[in-house]
Amino acid sequence: MSLIRRSNVFDPFSLDLWDPFQGFPFGSGSNNSLFPRISSDSETAAFAGARIDWKETPEAHVFKADVPGLKKEEVKVEVEDGNVLQISGERNKEQEEKNDKWHRVERSSGKFMRRFRLPENAKTEQIKASMENGVLTVTVPKEEVKKPEVKPVQITG
Repeated sequence: MSLIRRSNVFDPFSLDLWDPFQGFPFGSGSNNSLFPRISSDSETAAFAGARIDWKETPEAHVFKADVPGLKKEEVKVEVEDGNVLQISGERNKEQEEKNDKWHRVERSSGKFMRRFRLPENAKTEQIKASMENGVLTVTVPKEEVKKPEVKPVQITG
């Protein structure tokens, strides 16, 4: 069963899907699983763990995702419900030829999707995304926080 888990208990904005059996030979991600895959698409979750860094600068929230081998046309960056950033894509399996003899298959294929709840100060209408050398960079500008004016009060008496 996939549960919604925060990757960092102190980070209320993360909505990572968590598979407690990920990486185990009997887990929900393997073909010989004792636990059936919950996903309706048998290839989802094969590439589900796309690694993404999220840093906050004074001007923006910056997300960097490792998506080696994908073209920018194969990756989607969307905003749902006004404040949920969704990064998704798909890496297709290589075509198998009848005469090919595979010795090892380690590269993952399938769909991936990651979602992040953005804070209220995110300017979702000004999001920019770029891809270079297999790294997707998504920049979400922040609204300026206006500091309240401090007026000195004259003390009498």
